[in-house]
Amino acid sequence: MLTLQDVNALSREEFVARLGFLFEGSPWIAAETWPARPFESLDALHAALLDTVARAGRERQLALIRAHPDLAGKAAVAGELTPESTREQAAAGLSQLTPDEYAEFTRLNQAYRERFGFPFVICAREHNKTSILAQFAARLRNSPDEEVATALAEIGKIARLRLLDVVSSEAGGRGSSEPPAGGAGAPQR
Repeated sequence: MLTLQDVNALSREEFVARLGFLFEGSPWIAAETWPARPFESLDALHAALLDTVARAGRERQLALIRAHPDLAGKAAVAGELTPESTREQAAAGLSQLTPDEYAEFTRLNQAYRERFGFPFVICAREHNKTSILAQFAARLRNSPDEEVATALAEIGKIARLRLLDVVSSEAGGRGSSEPPAGGAGAPQR
């Protein structure tokens, strides 16, 4: 596990290699955040990463959202998810769906993509399959702007939990005064 001191000492290339996975398929976020070093805390590092996303503009934000796989979708069935997404979806019970549940996820993934033009993103480490299905239903009623904001907030949660999995504070803590949602070490999407 890296310490914050280690992170602050990384070259740009090493920073991207070690932290580029925090945002699914979007290592550019780590690359564009690197110049903001040194980070005073893990909270400051996470805030800088989120600031990079916020400054990215709508098209890059949509590309970030679109980089996420469908929940229990074709990529999961084919074994094509990133290792992180595989663990996160499995932890939410999405690798153990019944045929009826799989059909419901498939239907909702399709309805969501048709409505918004990007995949449904949720921090699976904070949910199980039942609560994810409830969120699908609730979020399908959102406006496109509300859903972009919600998806980006969920991506921020995912990135924070992934960050806490790989970087500790020098004192050996988790780098924040608050425990991560879903519990320390819990897999997430």
